[in-house]
Amino acid sequence: MSNIDWCILLITLIGVAVYGIYKSRGTKNIEGYLLADRKLPWYHVGFSVIATQASAITFLSAPGQAFSDGMRFVQFYFGLPIAMVVLCITFVPAFHQLNVYTAYEYLEKRFDLKTRSLTAFLFLLQRGLSTGITIYAPAIVLSTILKIDITYTTVLMGSIVILYTISGGAKAVSFTQLFQMTVIFSGLIVAAIMVVYQLPYDVSFSDSLHIAGSLGKMNLIDTTFDWNNKYNIWSGIIGGFFLQLSYFGTDQSQVGRYLTGSSVTQSRLGLIMNGLIKIPMQFFILLIGILVFTFYQFHEPPIFFNPVESNKIEQSEYNSDYQKIKNDYSTLHQQKLSSLNAFVKALHSDDQSKIKSTKLQLNESEQKLQKCRKSATDLMLKHNPKADVNDSNYVFLTFVMNFLPVGMIGLIIAIIFLASMGSTASGLNSLAGTFVVDFYKRIIKQDNHVINYLKASRWATFLWGVFCIVVALYASRLGNLIEAVNILGSLFYGTILGIFLVAFYVKYVHSQAVFIAACIAEVFIIMAWQLDLMAFLWLNVLGCLLVVVIAILLQFVLSKKQSV
Repeated sequence: MSNIDWCILLITLIGVAVYGIYKSRGTKNIEGYLLADRKLPWYHVGFSVIATQASAITFLSAPGQAFSDGMRFVQFYFGLPIAMVVLCITFVPAFHQLNVYTAYEYLEKRFDLKTRSLTAFLFLLQRGLSTGITIYAPAIVLSTILKIDITYTTVLMGSIVILYTISGGAKAVSFTQLFQMTVIFSGLIVAAIMVVYQLPYDVSFSDSLHIAGSLGKMNLIDTTFDWNNKYNIWSGIIGGFFLQLSYFGTDQSQVGRYLTGSSVTQSRLGLIMNGLIKIPMQFFILLIGILVFTFYQFHEPPIFFNPVESNKIEQSEYNSDYQKIKNDYSTLHQQKLSSLNAFVKALHSDDQSKIKSTKLQLNESEQKLQKCRKSATDLMLKHNPKADVNDSNYVFLTFVMNFLPVGMIGLIIAIIFLASMGSTASGLNSLAGTFVVDFYKRIIKQDNHVINYLKASRWATFLWGVFCIVVALYASRLGNLIEAVNILGSLFYGTILGIFLVAFYVKYVHSQAVFIAACIAEVFIIMAWQLDLMAFLWLNVLGCLLVVVIAILLQFVLSKKQSV
């Protein structure tokens, strides 16, 4: 990066951290640290909710996801607006009325301490792992820029977020997220314009979508019902609804964001804002990936986008074989260009027969390129069976570093860092809050002073931050990060949601039945995932239904035993 890019990056990052600490000064109690004194307006709540979900993973991996798999990932969010409506009607007023710090306090009032502790433990486990992945994403960027080992950049990124989260708590998180989302939306619009501007002068925005569509990337809606299909309209609406309902209704990283609202109305408006903005925002980010895909049809892309793995194979005894594959790849790409230009010419002349024939040639050329690329990744695995051969996380970053002008590079990298800081800070704040309120304050130190609880919250933030950094050091083995974090959530969200639905709607079920049902359901979900019985979104539906059904059946059996 140039000196100008470094200046833009550093000024933005330092400015955000200082701004958050300044706005959160005077935090003197646990309510201020964890819930910002419950005084924030709806737009603060809305941006905080969006920023918590939109981590660096979104801006690094989503364009890469579209590049490799097309637009179909947007269906993942189709259940979100419905979930927001349900939350506004049920969860939000219940949590505000009970005046709780965490969602899991309600479960003790409804059931007992062990059910509350089990649910809080499941949350701490999945959120700790997920937050570690969000730290890893910007570490990729910094490692690529500085050309140093990713271990050092992971520790550095985690430490920066720990610092200002410890200093300001929920207020620092919320105020920085408001600033972050303003910068992020502005930068994404500029990035999309720059990608289109980089296309050849005779290729319009419409042409770029036609090219991507001819190669199977504009697969926006899939109406085919298939248990094993990760992204279709059914898994998105049904599975996505259960996942989003659990995430926003029972995950403290989100519950803690809308509990900062000054009233039920302000919290509801913040969630509705999220429901209206999230799908268009995600569509736009995926569209940037599609435009980058079209760009690389005219400009030869790297045979493999991850420079770390490429350097390893080039420094091995397989280098000569790898160079031969790269040369073949370049030759095939040049041959593909002629088919591509013919396809664009046919589009401009609206010659349908020519469009059909050139589209067929274009797909044949693309298949040859993908076969050549697979030869490269097979060679990497031959050299190192543990090599990371999923490079989708590096696609957008490679484009930014190599083709955007001075100044824009610094801004886009700053956006990725800001998204990571906002999401990670929310995660750490929720982890600390849940541990202190649901375990330390409730079980370990019940009669402690308010100031000591505040100190415990800061220490918990630090210790969970260290845990998340350790998780981040192993995140490279998880493939595409945006898929990995959602798969991880799907292993736990269904069970947690099932417990809350029983608590809210099945009043005759008692604690013992729901506790046993949750344990059985979680074991079954882990087994279903290990055996790959269904696409991961359906695990949310299955886990929730298992808890509800088993709890009702167990309560019936236990009631009969008691009556006897």
